[in-house]
Amino acid sequence: MENRFDFEKPWENPTEVIPRLLMEWGQIKTDLEKFYRIRDQENTNLGMKKGINLFLKFLFWSNELPVGDKEPLPLDSLPYRPVNIDERIGFILKRPNLFHSYRQLSELFLEQEKQFVKKNIKEKASKPKG
Repeated sequence: MENRFDFEKPWENPTEVIPRLLMEWGQIKTDLEKFYRIRDQENTNLGMKKGINLFLKFLFWSNELPVGDKEPLPLDSLPYRPVNIDERIGFILKRPNLFHSYRQLSELFLEQEKQFVKKNIKEKASKPKG
């Protein structure tokens, strides 16, 4: 599955883009489980890089921000984020081939999905009815 989204600025349309991003993660996750099971280091490393890249998109887009490549924004400053995000991402980036890194990345996706739902509920509740 190619990492493509139809929007020029996907962070401006998170409710449209995030579901497809999560579907893509589901495929990567399935592949990673297989690669770890058969101890395929090369494909594991490639899959983890794709997964990390996708998670960072998810993290920033769900906060309605572009993924910056110039001056990195401290992840702990994002309003909607998993707890201890800086430390956890740091661990994953240093040791992407470890199974524990894969488990951590999977948990980050789950936690960020909850944060995204929480954000959407807050936004709907704050909109005036009428």
